[in-house]
Amino acid sequence: MVEYRIDRRSGVATYVQIVQQTKQALRLGVLEPGDKLPTAREVVEATAINPNTVLKAYRELEREGLVEARRGIGTFVRRSLGSAPADHTALRSKLTAWLDEARKEGLEREDISALFTSVLDEKCPEGER
Repeated sequence: MVEYRIDRRSGVATYVQIVQQTKQALRLGVLEPGDKLPTAREVVEATAINPNTVLKAYRELEREGLVEARRGIGTFVRRSLGSAPADHTALRSKLTAWLDEARKEGLEREDISALFTSVLDEKCPEGER
């Protein structure tokens, strides 16, 4: 099950953070078709956000065809965003080593994120596959 982490200082709307984190879980195979998303109440208890914010995020995901709300039962994943199931173990290991090195160099989380994002934007521009 996905666990949402809300960054109130990010400047990104809370419902957008939930949508983005759900999509990330779909891409990585953490969530698969048929899986149930946490209830709005569970998300509220874990994150202390307004239940309407959770419902807004779930409606957006439903509008995009990624999830399906079943009245009285919950919200379920309809489709994945990942390509064929892949084993990312080697890449994850390399990324972990890179992060360890960045921390040893004294970079903080925000610095690491900025560095990674700048390289990602350079190598994979928005809209490009």
